[in-house]
Amino acid sequence: MLIRRASRVPLAVASLAALAVLGAGGCDSGSDAKPAAETGPSVLVPGKPGEANRKMSAEDAARQRTDDDSPNSADVSYARMMIEHHAQALEMTELVPDRAESAKVKALAERIAAAQKPEIAGMRGWLKEHGKDDKGTGHEHATMPGMATEAQLKKLRSARGEAFDQLFLTLMITHHQGAITMATDVKGQGNNVRIEEMADDVIAQQTSEITRMRDMV
Repeated sequence: MLIRRASRVPLAVASLAALAVLGAGGCDSGSDAKPAAETGPSVLVPGKPGEANRKMSAEDAARQRTDDDSPNSADVSYARMMIEHHAQALEMTELVPDRAESAKVKALAERIAAAQKPEIAGMRGWLKEHGKDDKGTGHEHATMPGMATEAQLKKLRSARGEAFDQLFLTLMITHHQGAITMATDVKGQGNNVRIEEMADDVIAQQTSEITRMRDMV
């Protein structure tokens, strides 16, 4: 029994010592303690063209991303391409009054035109504000998803009545899907808040119109 009692003494002393160390550490609020932001993980931030990368705290990096919404090439390309994309949609809607049979198709075309004309004006204004023209490269425009071919537009122009209605809806659904793809892409690749807001508007508006058109086909 004496041996057992004696063996417990070192353990008790060690436990008290450990608690004392923990207590001292927990109460340490002296000048040597560093803020969490300083001791947290650092982030490697890419430098601007010609500048080296640099490290900063995750908090500072997040703040910089929030404050700096300077347009990048994806933002500018999106605005330029969407102007032309919308312009083709307006070209298609202009054919509706003289060729469509369905009152629903006519009303839909009016809504599309009413939404996209101001959007074109807004994107042109945004480009001008940032010192950019609204003319892109041929390569940019050739890769736009959802655009109707000249042969398809020619067929649409020659159609009348129900045949026109069905072809218009088919082409416009594809056209809207292409616009949503472009808007989704720029949300992931762009940097400007206003462009992101315009992309959100395109996604919301045209997703709703696709649903409506599919019910009409």
